[in-house]
Amino acid sequence: MSVVQRFCARESAALGDPLAGSAAHAERNLLLSWPRAKWRRSLRQASDMPEAVNARLEAIAESGRRVNLIHRRDQSPECHRLYLMPENRRYEVPRDALPAFLAALQEDESLARWEIAPPQGPLLLCCTHGKKDKCCAKFGYATYRALAAAVADRGLPFEVWESTHLGGCRLAASAVVFPALRKYGRISDEHVVPLLESEAANHPYLPCYRGDSRLSPLQQCAQVAALEWLAGRDLRPEVRVAEDATAETADRRRLSVHWRDGEQTGRLAVTCEARTLRRHDTCADIASGPPTPSRVWVATALEAVATQY
Repeated sequence: MSVVQRFCARESAALGDPLAGSAAHAERNLLLSWPRAKWRRSLRQASDMPEAVNARLEAIAESGRRVNLIHRRDQSPECHRLYLMPENRRYEVPRDALPAFLAALQEDESLARWEIAPPQGPLLLCCTHGKKDKCCAKFGYATYRALAAAVADRGLPFEVWESTHLGGCRLAASAVVFPALRKYGRISDEHVVPLLESEAANHPYLPCYRGDSRLSPLQQCAQVAALEWLAGRDLRPEVRVAEDATAETADRRRLSVHWRDGEQTGRLAVTCEARTLRRHDTCADIASGPPTPSRVWVATALEAVATQY
């Protein structure tokens, strides 16, 4: 008797697990190219990584800068590409010089000897970390290939890389755009070109948008709801989500979202409610036991309020 293979990404989508509010990500990042075949389960370790490099990366992560490994076939395995975000700086470092580079980064010394021209456009990372979760291998790699092919075919201004774990395996295929720090999930073939075109115009692509990583989950929920409401009126404005929310009940919050589009301005009041879902966050969780409760936010009401930006 055959066994139906289960994937956390499919189960999450079937549950109605919302994308909005799931975009948590550190603002300070170090990205280091390393051949995908050598990646381990950890997002920043590889099987052939020298101990001196591994120790430096762990110390950098402990200091508050997230470290991800990235991969492209055209990148030499012996000369590594590194990026600092949000600084948007790019470096080329031979493997034997990595300990010196990482030490200089830790000690806030000059990195000029390794620096090359900054990226000419956004950096787009797509999680393909199969050693972490099989959804990222199954859905992430196909999406990475589609994104890279679309960029090459259309001459779009992106650098597309495979990446280790970006968070939210259940939302595969997942991606993040630097330096804007916008996160996406459930990207499939029909989303690839419109997502790239939207990001090329420096706008979030709403059908797959998880939110601005600089905001809290509640604020992300309100932000995405406001952007969708505005897009329905052919507006793509700048938006600012209030830091404070009005508590209507224990599980109900009301936030203000201010927007500006040229000379037009306005304010929206977005009501978000907490819901509890029982879900598996990763495919490994499926094998280890029943789903566990998770709290999510859902926008349930929105109204326009006359005010100044």
